[in-house]
Amino acid sequence: MKHMSSREILEKLISYDTTSWKSNLELIDFVQDYLEKYGIKSQILFNEEKNKANLFAAIGPVPKDEGRSGIILSGHSDVVPVTEQNWSSDPFILREEEGKLYGRGTSDMKAFIACVLAAVPAFTSAPLKEPVYLAFSYDEENGCTGVKSMVELVAAMNIKPRACIVGEPTEMKVINSHKGIRHILTRVYGLESHSSTDQGINAVMLAADMISHISELAEEMRHRAPMVAGFTPPYTTVHVGRIKGGTAANITPSYCEFEWDYRPMPGVDEDEVLKRFEAYVAENIIPEMRRRSTAHGRVETEVLAKVPHLLPRTGSDAETLVLALARQNTLGVVSYGTEAGHFQATADVPTVVCGPGSILQAHKPDEYIKLSEISACEEFLQRLMAVVRA
Repeated sequence: MKHMSSREILEKLISYDTTSWKSNLELIDFVQDYLEKYGIKSQILFNEEKNKANLFAAIGPVPKDEGRSGIILSGHSDVVPVTEQNWSSDPFILREEEGKLYGRGTSDMKAFIACVLAAVPAFTSAPLKEPVYLAFSYDEENGCTGVKSMVELVAAMNIKPRACIVGEPTEMKVINSHKGIRHILTRVYGLESHSSTDQGINAVMLAADMISHISELAEEMRHRAPMVAGFTPPYTTVHVGRIKGGTAANITPSYCEFEWDYRPMPGVDEDEVLKRFEAYVAENIIPEMRRRSTAHGRVETEVLAKVPHLLPRTGSDAETLVLALARQNTLGVVSYGTEAGHFQATADVPTVVCGPGSILQAHKPDEYIKLSEISACEEFLQRLMAVVRA
């Protein structure tokens, strides 16, 4: 059987439009069929609607005794939209030009998955002393929500993997820490009236009070000393990104909503900002609503996405192993979130981020990855095989 190269597999993966709001099942079916050709069985974990799925598979002997054994290679199958982006060519047809491969997901992060799949024949033909796990998820771009069922599967394993490598684009640099994410929607329900009567509950003005409080929290966070060094910016960021409310200038608005997020630094209470916001609402906004009406007015706050931060675990198997595989001596940090925090926090698996491509290309029109990055990842995986080989 002719083995597919990383480039050939990447071309296939790019052809599947796995934009986060669409299904990823065609891609998962392709990966499952591909693995079956090499005698590897996959476990498929569907979402409730059965239109998206995670894939989890093991190559090599799965130990039955207690302890830690095995390496997870983790990547997400979904991509961000291309809507209203000005691409030079079809984003779902791989294009090569001047040592670069263009297409949606080339850098973020189908190239890593392609390299891993291209290495499967070598892993299956070698006698392994510990398993290599493949963990491919959905809905990472929607707040890392899809990976949760797979992380829970890993958490329930008798023998925990000793390391997890999340192949997000880092230019093959080893990242041992990143910020968390809280993506939040706050809805404010007031009471309509003619603006001249001053008898209503103005949802927009109350929302503005809440946003002002969020701004105060943001300013406070800027002046806190970081518990983990190296971040830019070196503090928890807090911001409001969208607001909508009201119908006319002479109508007291009965509804307003705003979307906001914050990126907690590693080592802090990740829920502090949300707790303090909710306390402010309870102590200041709700009493003002009750003063105007005992029957109307409420505030609802919903956490749309919750991504744990990744804490550095100095000297862990993950850090030591991946530094050796990447042939590097230094560790880095990033401000964006990944699924690594879930593997660490929920499954208790030492995790680092290291993969081909640049985050500067992610989410942009004409996204690309350098062929040299793919080669570097292939060599990284060859060195990994030497480690897990019996």
